[in-house]
Amino acid sequence: MPVNTDAIGKTYPPASYAVGREKVREYARAVGESNPLHLELESARAAGYEDVVAPPMFVVVYSFPAVLPALFDPEVGIDFSRMVHGGQEFEWGPLVVAGDEITTTTTIADVSERRGNGFFMFATESVNQRGETVCSGRWSNIVRGV
Repeated sequence: MPVNTDAIGKTYPPASYAVGREKVREYARAVGESNPLHLELESARAAGYEDVVAPPMFVVVYSFPAVLPALFDPEVGIDFSRMVHGGQEFEWGPLVVAGDEITTTTTIADVSERRGNGFFMFATESVNQRGETVCSGRWSNIVRGV
């Protein structure tokens, strides 16, 4: 069954995420991050930040809830039994700190078929409460044998 390209350009409602200090610390510990900016409020404030600083890949925590509706959209038509992760690319802006409110919007950037496989590219734009883009992302998934 060929891929459905009709969803290209479709944008989903934004999802908001309130960045919590303990979530940043938990994530940092889970990925083995030992930089005190991610763990100690005093160190982060001494470095000029309002609160602990989220490690860069914390982007997955605050933006993935906005990607889920696109992944499960019947119009996109992803067969999860054949899906593999293709990759992720991110471009970061200002650092995210605990206390930030991040709002992420997802758009279907591309859907294509190559060599019998479906390629699904999702683009995300995450902004903080000041309207600054903290991260732009591209998430790709491959569905074998479409």
